[in-house]
Amino acid sequence: MTMHYGVVVIGGGQAGLSISYCLQRQGIDHMVFEQHQIAHSWRTKRWDSFCLVTPNWQCQLPGFSYPDNDPEGFMGRDAIVEYIERYASHFNPPIKTGVKVERVKGREGNGFEVVTSQSTFTADQVVVATGGYHTPKIPRLAERLDSNIVQLHSAEYRNPESLPEGAVLVVGTGQSGCQIAEDLHLAGRKVHLCVGGAPRSPRRYRGKDVVEWLDQMGYYDLAIDDHPQKETVRHKTNHYVTGRGGGREIDLRHFALQGMALHGRLTDIQGTQLTFSDDLKQNLDQADAVAESIKRTIDGYIAKNKINAPVDHPYHPVWEPEAVPPTLDYRDANITSVIWCIGYGLNFSWVELPVFDGQGYPGHRRGVTTVPGLYFLGLPWLYTWGSARFSGIARDAEYLAEQVVTRAQGSQPRIPQTVNEVAMGS
Repeated sequence: MTMHYGVVVIGGGQAGLSISYCLQRQGIDHMVFEQHQIAHSWRTKRWDSFCLVTPNWQCQLPGFSYPDNDPEGFMGRDAIVEYIERYASHFNPPIKTGVKVERVKGREGNGFEVVTSQSTFTADQVVVATGGYHTPKIPRLAERLDSNIVQLHSAEYRNPESLPEGAVLVVGTGQSGCQIAEDLHLAGRKVHLCVGGAPRSPRRYRGKDVVEWLDQMGYYDLAIDDHPQKETVRHKTNHYVTGRGGGREIDLRHFALQGMALHGRLTDIQGTQLTFSDDLKQNLDQADAVAESIKRTIDGYIAKNKINAPVDHPYHPVWEPEAVPPTLDYRDANITSVIWCIGYGLNFSWVELPVFDGQGYPGHRRGVTTVPGLYFLGLPWLYTWGSARFSGIARDAEYLAEQVVTRAQGSQPRIPQTVNEVAMGS
């Protein structure tokens, strides 16, 4: 006989565990399926020196706030895994690990069929909690590099010692790219960094961590519908900053003064020649402009509320790029490794239900789709900035649990008034 659950939750990371906690509190029959083990991505897709970029006090899983004595610190990879494990132990969720969900499709009448690597199950409702970082992006351009060049995605990088001797080309300056470049740089490796258009953030400003200011200003409670950029913010690159060494900002200009080679975007590879776009200065200036805009917003809040706060010195760039040739011979530069830090793509191909737009993104309203009983959780900006983070997952999980309970009790949840459909028809 096919086993039936009231709710199937897919994914055993912080999102899946959070909705499990909320459902358990409501007495809702459910099962969590996790392909690997709890906190798998944190264990296996982060480098050794990885740490959070937001303070520990923002770790607010439902029913389990940050439990230790360093709220202003930034947990490293192993501590993050331990935090999630402790959370699971805290309420003992119903979870089957080592079970891959291969297909989710609708059943005749209502409900869902969930095909897994072990068996087929049925469910009245399904919560997809696999996050939004599925398929590592490596461009076809990478195929032009010589076969003796070691190529890794940021998810595969572990430490400088794991790479062959020689210089390293890091492509991409989102959070991963900048932090990996710093990791290599601090280890004494020669780094060539391709700088893209990612913005940067100050770490501390006027006596506080910037995260504390933004939290005080209500930024993390801002719903996506109220954000100036609306749905497009979901696809924006995160600001680069780091929690390493107690937390500091990353100004790539300082790295350049210390010997890191900065380039514009990588545009072509012909033989051993790398070609870069002439946009390095533009990208550095743009990142600085975003950081200064954040400071001005904080200044306005301080002035409006008549807060007594110290005044910081104005920012001045410590380095400016000079005109350099747009090409580099990677063999002459002794580049032996390339790390691609250009993000991930979505892969919901296994969800065989008509809820996706032209980019493969699920249409939803706060995680509620137009297919009754199907929900998504843990996506960036599902509802607020913190939706894919420890800081905001509780709000989303609690909201979706309410929708699940309402349907389970035989009532009809409120149908979303609008469906967020990004790049529809593209």
